[in-house]
Amino acid sequence: MRDFIARPEHGIVWITGASSGIGRALALKLAAEGYKVAVTARRHEKLVELQAEARGLSGSIVVLDGDVTDAGDMEHVLASIEYQHGTLAVAVLNAGVYLPVHAEDMHRADFEKSFAVNLSGVVNCLLPAIGHMKTKGQGQIAIVSAVTGYGGLPTGAAYGATKAALINMAESLKFDLDKIGIRIQLVSPGFVDTPATRKNAFPTPALISVEEAAREIAAGLKTQAFEITFPKRFATLLKLARLLPYGAYFPLVNRVTRWRERPPSPGHHPVTPHLAE
Repeated sequence: MRDFIARPEHGIVWITGASSGIGRALALKLAAEGYKVAVTARRHEKLVELQAEARGLSGSIVVLDGDVTDAGDMEHVLASIEYQHGTLAVAVLNAGVYLPVHAEDMHRADFEKSFAVNLSGVVNCLLPAIGHMKTKGQGQIAIVSAVTGYGGLPTGAAYGATKAALINMAESLKFDLDKIGIRIQLVSPGFVDTPATRKNAFPTPALISVEEAAREIAAGLKTQAFEITFPKRFATLLKLARLLPYGAYFPLVNRVTRWRERPPSPGHHPVTPHLAE
């Protein structure tokens, strides 16, 4: 039996972190394909602008404000979808922040914020989404991780740790969700041209646009694949690199990023978080 693949007639697509970056581009892409898309983020004005941009497309966008770090907010968003807008068919859990970490200038707040948004934020959305889907015996969930979750990279002590946890979370949940008709997928983008990526302190090979990332995710949601990863060649190289023994892995990453050549962090600490997705 083939796993459930949502079509526009099945119900609503819910996207978190939709005010910018990948989430925003994906909302427009799916609306253009005829889906009704509920978008969630904290920045109401950005969501309203997104909704206006979707006018004239074959689908539509519904604005549902909310903060993924607030479990009550996410329960309210899911209730609004189900009782005001239609059945939840797909949840794309995309909200995230990237706060670079330098060991010589670490801040507890960077870890706490990263874990709250990237990890607990996904859990806050997963619980009500699964609750609504299991009563219908079908649904589709996509958790947006990143290829940085495959292995440690410079400045990724907080961000990469959350993305690695999401990979394990999606893999572990698949066993049980398969039994109740809910299909879970893992989205693992490479470097995407967002404000966060532009602040990286090392080269970002195989950089793609948010529109290209949205096309890859939209296409992947319609396949039976567990992982949607792109660009394929770059993601495969990172997976292979992680199979190396540590004695080879660390020199390789240092050589590619030229991290050993960089001076220690001067102690600059970003004032605001950079959106990763």
